[in-house]
Order: sequence, then C-alpha cells, then structure tokens
Amino acid sequence: MSKDKHITDIEEKEYTTLNLGPTHPATHGIFQNVLKMDGEIVIEGESTVGYIHRAFEKIAEHRPYYQITILTDRLNYCSSPINNMGWHLTVEKLLKIEIPKRVQYLRVIIMELARISDHIICNSVVGVDTGAMTGFLYIFQLRENIYDIFEELCGARLTTNIGRIGGLERDFTPRAWELIDIFIKKFEPALKEFENLLMRNRIFMDRVIDCGPITAEKALAYGFTGPNLRAAGVDYDVRVMNPYCSYEEFDFTIPVGTNGDTYDRFMVREQEMWESLKIVKQAIEKVKKEPAGVFHADVPEFYLPPKEEVYNNMEALIYHFKIVMGESDVPVGEVYQAVEGGNGELGFYLISDGGRTPYRMHIRRPCFIYYQAYTDMIKGGMLSDAILTMSSMNVIAGELDA
Repeated sequence: MSKDKHITDIEEKEYTTLNLGPTHPATHGIFQNVLKMDGEIVIEGESTVGYIHRAFEKIAEHRPYYQITILTDRLNYCSSPINNMGWHLTVEKLLKIEIPKRVQYLRVIIMELARISDHIICNSVVGVDTGAMTGFLYIFQLRENIYDIFEELCGARLTTNIGRIGGLERDFTPRAWELIDIFIKKFEPALKEFENLLMRNRIFMDRVIDCGPITAEKALAYGFTGPNLRAAGVDYDVRVMNPYCSYEEFDFTIPVGTNGDTYDRFMVREQEMWESLKIVKQAIEKVKKEPAGVFHADVPEFYLPPKEEVYNNMEALIYHFKIVMGESDVPVGEVYQAVEGGNGELGFYLISDGGRTPYRMHIRRPCFIYYQAYTDMIKGGMLSDAILTMSSMNVIAGELDA
C-alpha cells in the first residue's frame, strides 16, 4: 500500500461549527442557529429559540381582558395593529358582540396599512442582504408615513395598543384621513420605483432565485401559512377562507408563487402590497357610506365611556371603575379566532371559566411554526444563502418566544 493511499484512507473530513446568532446582526433577532459547515456549504443545522421568552400566555391568564392588548403588540412588532385586532376579535367572539360595519371597515384600513408596513420591512431587508441598499433607503420613508398615521390614531408608532374590545378608542381624525390620502398618493409611485430597482435586476435575481426553496407539500407538512406558503403555490389566506371584519365584501386577489424560493417570497409580498392598497381604497369608500361618528359597539361593560360622561354621569363612572379595575366578568366559553397576520395565520385560542381573566390563552404564532423548517431549507446551500433565506421568511423574534 502506498503512503499516499494510506493517508487518504485514514484521513477524516473536517467540518466547522458556526454559531449564527444569538447576537449575530444578520439574524435580525435574538435566536441562534448552530450550523455544521463544509467550507461555505451548510451541511446541517440546529435552531435554538427561547432567548427572549416573555411568558405572554401565562401573564395573560392573570390580567383583565382589556389589558392583554399591550402584550399582543410585542409579538410581530412590525405589524402590531393586526395582533391587536386579532385579540379584540377573539374576545368579541366570546362575548358575542356585534361590531358596526363602519368599525369593521376602519379596522380593515388599519390592518392593511400594517400589512404594507410589514412587507416593506421584509422586502427592503432582502434587498439589503443582497447588497442593494438603495431600495431600503428609498421605501423605508413610506413605512414612517404609515407610522405617522398610527401615531395620529392612537399616539404610538411601533407597539400601538390600537383599538379596544368592541371597536376603536376614538374615531379617525380629519388629520388621520389626510395622512392616509397623502400616503396612498406617495406610495404607488414609490413602490413602482422600488420594483424597478430590484424585480428584474439581473444581479438581484441571480442571488435570490433557487435560494432557500421549499415545496408546497413540505410547506404544508411544516404548517406554513401566509406569504411563505403562498410563495410555494398554495393560495391559502385567512381573509378569504375564514373572513372577518367583512373581508368577504372586498375585491382582491391572492398572489401565489411556484418554486417557494426567496424570489417567489419577495414577489408574493410585492404583489400583496398592491392588493392591500386596493383594499384600503375600497374600505375608504365603504366608510363614506356608513353613518358618521360610529367607532365602537354598544358594550358599556367593556368599553370605557368618554371622560366628560365619567365626570358628570354616575352610571358612566361605575362602568369606568369596573373596567379599569378589571371587574367585568365574561361568559364561560372556548373560542379560536384567526386573522391573516403579516407572516401568516395568527390565531388566539381562548378558554374562559367565567372569571375576569382568561383560564387559558394560547397564541398561534406563524413565525414560530415555519421557523422550524429553516435548517431544512438551507441544507446544501451557501452561508450567504442562509442569510437571504431567513430574511425572505421574515422571521420575527418576538413571535418565536411568547
């Protein structure tokens, strides 16, 4: 046996272990992936979550229902209002509250603006991770314009705490309508410009096509929902399959992809922004046909009365005290309510034993579910592709640990 052959027989392949996270800036959040690397190629990986576990579900079981809204803000904080509305709809389903049509349309406007904000973040960051900074700098200003609208509606920008059980805290102000109109006029040309920068850009396409693909069968097996599932070719959307807030009255399409790769996920979110803009325009027209000034249902046990009534009306003072002190009982029941969040089906499973706090509350966080497929999707790819795949999945750390 030659010396060279002997060395080849006993030589073992050496791999590198790489910690991608929990504090790596490319992970966009506090979570970790331990990757086994053969040079630049990912051989296998293991994901770790739990770094920012905040026990929201357990905290919710010790809080009055109206105080839980601020916990939902911290899930997907890129589109907080959708989380807020999902929780309010869940409690309203338990209480069997009938929400006025105008309130439903106003909620649709808020949720679709939040969806646009969420997709702006995801797609602009995908551009940055391919080395294209221009689109990010250009379109992110429009996200700030959406936050201006939220600030006018509720006083907050990121963690909004927007709306209340039974409706909204206050009606849209004239300034809010003005900001919405300005945003619509600015957003259309800006989104077209953003797409011109990236959509048919050969360098961008070479980086994202066939990057982190997943088949429709595997996506369904993992429990994918939202844009990541639709990018794989499955046209599932909660707004269509299980309508809420009168979504069945709106005309919009569900964009789908074919390969389930990074390019398809990018394109699906691009098209969804156009569809959300279409929905917002329709909702504005529908609001105009409803009685003015209606922004909440008639549920005095759960909706804080105006301050002037509290100061001058004994009944309003009693309701105010009961709500603030969390002394409004709810009926016994078990409900599940889902909404189409920025990243997929966001569901709240609520059990009430008739007390003043939930007996049990579980949140179906879309990121937590589809993130389990991440290491499977990046196997055999380059490390640089692993970063792009994570960005295009839009993994939000706040949804991983609730």
